[in-house]
Amino acid sequence: MLFLEYPKCTTCQKARKWLEAGGAVFTARHIKEDNPTADELRLWHQRSGLPLKKFFNTSGLKYKELGLKDKLPQMSEEEQFALLASDGMLVKRPILVGEHFVLTGFREAEWSAALGK
Repeated sequence: MLFLEYPKCTTCQKARKWLEAGGAVFTARHIKEDNPTADELRLWHQRSGLPLKKFFNTSGLKYKELGLKDKLPQMSEEEQFALLASDGMLVKRPILVGEHFVLTGFREAEWSAALGK
């Protein structure tokens, strides 16, 4: 599994501890230093079954600075993928990418169900 995190984020820290405590095998990736590409995001979006907006860090400073609440509805999916790929801080975190699932944000019950715990 791939675990995308921002190490200073308390939710990411909690998710990492939860994964480690459960013995999960994963590769960690710093979302700001190695942000997802548009192609990765496109694939993960498709696999997740979630609306694209769920991949945006809507509570982040960058999201608010850019006024994306009002701009996103007018943007095409391709423009949104390009925007997400431009800055890892715009991407919702943590993200857990498995073979058959993609989870955004950390909700223990949802992660437990996806991992069969």
